[in-house]
Amino acid sequence: MRAVGYITIVAVFLSSCTQEQKQEAHEHVAPAVTTNDLMLNDTQMALANITTQTVSERAIGQTTTLNGRLAVNEDLTEVISSRVAGRMEKLWVKETGMIVRKGEPLYELFSEQLLTLQQEYLLAKEQYESLGKNEPRYESFLKAAERKLLLYGLSEKQIQDLARSKSIQQRITFLAPAGGVVTEINAAEGQYLAEGSTLFRLENIRNLWIESELYPHETSLVKVGDRIKVLISGFESTPVEATVSFLSPEYRANTQITLMRALIQNQELKFTPGMQGQVIFTHSSHMALAVPVDAVIRDERGTHVYVQSDKNTFQPRMVTTGVEDFEQVEIVNGLKQNDIIAVSGAYLLYSEFILKRGSNPMEGHAH
Repeated sequence: MRAVGYITIVAVFLSSCTQEQKQEAHEHVAPAVTTNDLMLNDTQMALANITTQTVSERAIGQTTTLNGRLAVNEDLTEVISSRVAGRMEKLWVKETGMIVRKGEPLYELFSEQLLTLQQEYLLAKEQYESLGKNEPRYESFLKAAERKLLLYGLSEKQIQDLARSKSIQQRITFLAPAGGVVTEINAAEGQYLAEGSTLFRLENIRNLWIESELYPHETSLVKVGDRIKVLISGFESTPVEATVSFLSPEYRANTQITLMRALIQNQELKFTPGMQGQVIFTHSSHMALAVPVDAVIRDERGTHVYVQSDKNTFQPRMVTTGVEDFEQVEIVNGLKQNDIIAVSGAYLLYSEFILKRGSNPMEGHAH
């Protein structure tokens, strides 16, 4: 039971206090004889990290959980092909699975066509510098030669370096037009490439899909644009939000299902395609008194919360719960609006009560 673990935490917590703090704690924790009130001092409140919250009405509904799997967002896939015929001189990226960033070198190519285009550009630049003041057409010739180099894959910086050095490059380094994980390499050093040959496939994993299957009775519970929560295996303590982007009815193994896809932001690259997860969404919402899940204590005698009755003073109160979702619990009976309850540290209060009284705080209460 969770309370046992928290009793140990309380014992460690008390043992870490100074002698003066222990004495102060024992002086202030003496609850009234005729009540179940538990009083703490400021030091205990701070060390136990006990926080409170006012009870209020909130939207709460039923929760549905589905199994899901992370997949590559194919809308962001980048296929890199050779824009010009030539010989592959060097591959900067030789292994799949490597992460490349936009602007990093991918490969070097020798191309007679690119040699000719560089010569045309330098000639147009020389003519413009000597005759451009009197003949405006030479400016259009220079811009046309520059556009050709850009269309064949050179970057603006490479063209600026060519203009400054006035030296034709035999081997041109081509840069990654986008960032991502390299999943395919279809070229080898020394290979002669035709124009349009597919070279690399880059998958952008900063934005992933979570895919899940809905059965017919579940399809009405979610729609495109809904915000849902996802628990990724290995990262269950930090649920992430996703936006439903696609719903597609399919027929598989004599069963009608609907494939659901939702978009997950993965800017820190914590997640990779293939990871398993759980999709959690809430439906049939209604307004009701609700409290955070951490505020509710469950044991063999029932369910209770700790209500603040005075400064640093808490009293256990039996409650009846209703609908529960991932973050909060509906309170059907036992609390009223504007009651103040302990949230974080509620289990520490429970354990402290057992240590001080030697009995369950709900003993004698009817559930």
